[in-house]
Amino acid sequence: MARGASAATAPIIPTRSGRAPWTLRRRLVVAVVGLLALVSLVIGVVSVAILSANLMDGLDRQVESAAERSSVAFGGGRPTGADFNIGTPTASKVLNGPSQPPGTLALVYDGSTVTTGYTDDTGTVVALSNDQVTQLLTELDAAVQEGSTSVPFTVDLGSDVGEYRVLAQAAPTGALYLVGLPVSSVTGTATQLALVIAVVSLAGIVLVAFLATAIVRLALRPLQRVTATATRVSELPLDRGEVLLVDRVPLADTDPRTEVGRVGSALNRMLDHVDIALETRQASENKVRQFVADASHELRTPLASIRGYSELTRRSGQELPPDAIHALGRIESESVRMTGLVEDLLLLARLDEGRELEREPVDLTRLLVDVVSDAHAVGRDHSWDLDLPDEPVLASGDGPRLHQVFANLLANARVHTDAGTRVHVSLTTEGPSAVVTVTDDGPGIPENLRATLFERFARGDSSRFRGTGGSTGLGLAIVQAVVLAHHGEVMVDSRPGRTSFRVALPLA
Repeated sequence: MARGASAATAPIIPTRSGRAPWTLRRRLVVAVVGLLALVSLVIGVVSVAILSANLMDGLDRQVESAAERSSVAFGGGRPTGADFNIGTPTASKVLNGPSQPPGTLALVYDGSTVTTGYTDDTGTVVALSNDQVTQLLTELDAAVQEGSTSVPFTVDLGSDVGEYRVLAQAAPTGALYLVGLPVSSVTGTATQLALVIAVVSLAGIVLVAFLATAIVRLALRPLQRVTATATRVSELPLDRGEVLLVDRVPLADTDPRTEVGRVGSALNRMLDHVDIALETRQASENKVRQFVADASHELRTPLASIRGYSELTRRSGQELPPDAIHALGRIESESVRMTGLVEDLLLLARLDEGRELEREPVDLTRLLVDVVSDAHAVGRDHSWDLDLPDEPVLASGDGPRLHQVFANLLANARVHTDAGTRVHVSLTTEGPSAVVTVTDDGPGIPENLRATLFERFARGDSSRFRGTGGSTGLGLAIVQAVVLAHHGEVMVDSRPGRTSFRVALPLA
């Protein structure tokens, strides 16, 4: 069956489900911001680590200095200009020793007695809990066992006291003692530096994100212009007619020294080749159309003469042999068919040349009544239905040509469906258009014929013979050409058991 899906079938582009791909602009901005964030993180971590190590070294030296000053409490020396009673060494004497800073911690164990404490910000000695004393004694014992009494180490005494950097010492009297300073000064300074680096880095990342977006947008403008040129060319109807392919990438975007310039230059060269190919194709089509128009015009007179002479001979009243009568009848019928073919070719050639059709109000209601009546007279083995609105519907166009459009559609339904098929014709209005629908319940249109349905000389059967006579394959091509010349559209929807042609024409 020589019918199909639609006059113009748009390609279906498959879409992948899931997250949309990132644009080049987003990738570049994210890459720049990500690298800056990574560099800022590395710089911050290294800076805080180096500062913490330097501050910890300084704290260790302060602890060692505090331990040396604590030797006065064990008779290792007397402070100058002070009346310092040594007596029994205790943690309080260590903490109250000369120049001991606030927060100093001390533990003294003379073999039988343990004294501990630390000074707060006001210089008051605060005692440690039993668990904290036990922890310090354990650390002191471990340091003595390992022989690391001259190396400071860290002890965590809980949230109420915090971490301390302590140094274990052995007094000349045989007593053991610990002297320490809080680590909070080191951690506080490192935390402040980390916070400053984080705030500055975050502000820098935000600023760089805005700047990178602006710079990348500016850098990608040439690529956007190339894309815009390609998009405009892709929207041109290149499949038929004369095409003016004047769009080109601007000269500033075709510098071969840049990546975008090479793309723009390659696109311009491709468009030049396409332009030449389109001009060559159009010239060839014009020659063919001119030949068809000239040939059709020249064949009208000989065909009319052949038909006239055959009719004159057959009706001359002279008695002719049966074979001669049959031959003259065949000559007459073939001349009629050839005349129809020539007229169709000539009409298509004139439409291709862009000749304007007549523009006058056409009563589609009366026109469809005539067309369906003619189809019923020819195809009595089909069932014909007509659905018309109560009021006449006027379209702007060429009456004879529109009559030919609907006559071709009904003939198509009659020829390519079996006897008993129901053909329904309806007329409605939709907005500014009059819509005529021709629907049949035939076998439908094969899938492989839908793409070429409205092309010229398209046939659903490889043979050139139909039960009702020869088929030229121009019927639906004329339908599309005439409807498009009226600034309308023709579409078709087909499936087994239902085929529907839809013609929309502008109202008068």
